[in-house]
This record gives sequence, C-alpha cells and structure tokens, in this order.
Amino acid sequence: MKILFSPSEAKFSDGNGDVFNKNSFIFPELFEKRLEVINLYNDFLKTASKKQLEKLFGTKKEEVIKYYKNDIFKRGTKKVIQRYDGVAFDYLKYEELKENEKEYIDENVMIFSNLFGPMLCGDTGLPDYKLKQGENVNGFKIENFYKENFSKALDEYLKDEDIIDLRAGFYEKFYKIDKPYMTMKFIKDGKVVSHWAKAYRGIILNEMAKNQIKSFDEFLNMEVSSLKIEEIKEQKLKKEIVFSII
Repeated sequence: MKILFSPSEAKFSDGNGDVFNKNSFIFPELFEKRLEVINLYNDFLKTASKKQLEKLFGTKKEEVIKYYKNDIFKRGTKKVIQRYDGVAFDYLKYEELKENEKEYIDENVMIFSNLFGPMLCGDTGLPDYKLKQGENVNGFKIENFYKENFSKALDEYLKDEDIIDLRAGFYEKFYKIDKPYMTMKFIKDGKVVSHWAKAYRGIILNEMAKNQIKSFDEFLNMEVSSLKIEEIKEQKLKKEIVFSII
C-alpha cells in the first residue's frame, strides 16, 4: 500500500546541521535531476526582484522574503514528515503515533513537493523552503519537469502496490497514476468539503497507520468514527470513495 499526499505551505523552520545530498531522498539515481530544479530555484533567488520574490513566495512580508531568499544549500534539514506544519499534518498527529505507526507513515506515504518532487515521509534531508503552490520559477514549470523525469521510476516503484491518492489537484500534475487507484471525496450536508478535506485526509492517514492498512480491501473495512462511506464511484482506473462527515 502506498499513499500519495500533498505538502503544506506552512513548515517548521528548524533543522539539524546536515545539508541535503544524494542519499537524502528516494530515487538517489535521479538526484542530479532533482538538483537541476533546486539550482534553478536557488539561482533565481539571487537575481530576482522584490516583486518577483513576492510572487514566488506568495507573500509581501519583508522578514519572510529576507529569510527565504538565502541560500537553500546552507539550510539544515529534517525528516520530510516533520518539516510540514499544516492542517492535514495537524490531524495526522505524527508525533503522537507509536513507533510502528510512524514507520508505516515513513515507509508508505509519498509527498509531492512543488520544489523537491516526490519524497517518502521518512526521507531525511528536507530543508525549509518556500514556493507558492502553482508558481513557476522564472517561467520554468517544475511540475512538468518532475512528470517527465520521474514518472518511469514512480511507475516501477508503485507497480506492485495498491495506491491511494490523497493529493490536492495541483500535485496530480507531477505524476499520472497508470494503474487502478483509489481517491476520496468528503461531503457534509450534501456539499463537497474543500478546505476541511485536508483535515480528513490527515485523519484517514492517522487511522491507516494505527490499523497498518496494506490493501484496498483492508481500507474499505476500516472504521473511522467521524466518517461514513456513502458511495463508491468507478471511472476507468479511478475508484472514488465518497465519505459523509458524521
């Protein structure tokens, strides 16, 4: 079982003294490709105007811009799952999980960063960074680059796995799943939940870790106290589970 997940705009800024390297992420054989994107981003930070940086980072706060325009290669790193600090991660409650439950998340959840590309939650070399969702770097579309250069490796990595895709729409652009997979939709009072869907994705991950879910069948038999399966829709390779929020 592998779960595809989105990153968060919010991040913890601390880190250890190590910088990221070839062994920091999954697919070390593609590290040079990953490095192409990071170098492009880092070089742009050095020459970009204040207006360009505001657009890139999605903020006009001077202290934030000043912090994030510094050399990314000099920033300390930490485990991928411990870098992100957003709604989904709040509800995942990673730090409260038991060790075997943390290992489940580390080994089975893949986050698609809009700068670093696909990473396992247990990968250890992620520095603090800022790139507004959907922004390109001086015209360079990062999502297209990762799709072109990492899809073959992802196909091979995922070929024998059941896949649950919990990514937000933008991050689907980084990789198109080429086999049967499962997605989820959350509704309340007959309406699709958007912002709070992040919270329920985190809740789902928390329960999957606690139940050590390894297949579609196990997932469908898992009970989540705040959710109820209302409908299962199938379209080509995608099976969409529609949950109502209790």
